[in-house]
Amino acid sequence: MSCPAFPPYCFQRPVLIAALPKATVLDLSCNKLSTLPSDFCGLTHLVKLDLSKNKLQQLPADFGRLVNLQHLDLLNNRLVTLPVSFAQLKNLKWLDLKDNPLDPVLAKVAGDCLDEKQCKQCANKVLQHMKAVQADQERERQRRLEVEREAEKKREAKQQAKEAKERELRKREKAEEKERRRKEYDAQKASKREQEKKPKKETNQAPKSKSGSRPRKPPPRKHNRSWAVLKGLLLLLLLCVAGGLVVCRVTGLQQQPLCTSVNAIYDNAVQGLRHHEILQWVLQTDSQQ
Repeated sequence: MSCPAFPPYCFQRPVLIAALPKATVLDLSCNKLSTLPSDFCGLTHLVKLDLSKNKLQQLPADFGRLVNLQHLDLLNNRLVTLPVSFAQLKNLKWLDLKDNPLDPVLAKVAGDCLDEKQCKQCANKVLQHMKAVQADQERERQRRLEVEREAEKKREAKQQAKEAKERELRKREKAEEKERRRKEYDAQKASKREQEKKPKKETNQAPKSKSGSRPRKPPPRKHNRSWAVLKGLLLLLLLCVAGGLVVCRVTGLQQQPLCTSVNAIYDNAVQGLRHHEILQWVLQTDSQQ
């Protein structure tokens, strides 16, 4: 099968792309191509491209780099979809996608290409469709980015909350440790003050106990009771002696042997007291007054 005459180039075998850096028209029809070389989209000067009657299952993802392309023939290949970058072919005026197992939506948009008018409509409609697909994909990409950003914000917020909680915990532990040390220090100071006060108290208390400035403790109740009984007995004895003396001096019992002894003891005692110097001085003082 001969290739159509599309000057200036017409090939029936894959071409060396590096040899055609500024080609504007390229015919690669009838070459049984299943893929295009990775550097094919570098032919940015192409205006007319014929890839019909090959076995292409897909076009390169950066096919949209061929921005000067106006005429594209993809008749009788195995294409199902077109790359999203296809929307960048803003100068495309003619397109043929017949005899490809296109996606139903794309096939409906492309329609037939039986004459010049239909092929031009196909180019226009497919470009509009691919622009919509590109916009949808861009919105989806933005949505995913937004979701990722939100997820990242949540992760950052969660991490910040965790770090803040850890900082608060460390701060609380530090405050508790500081308070514990302060209490220990205060307790040590209080204990030291108590130890310093004890010797002073003992020193201050010793002289007081020796000088007798402090009031003596009252004797136990048992001693008080004994002392009262003793005083009562002494008083009773004195009363008895005084009563016996009165009886022996005043009554008619003066001649009795017992009273004679009592009177003699009394007279001796009075005589001895009269000769006592201190008593004489007291008696003289009273008489002068």
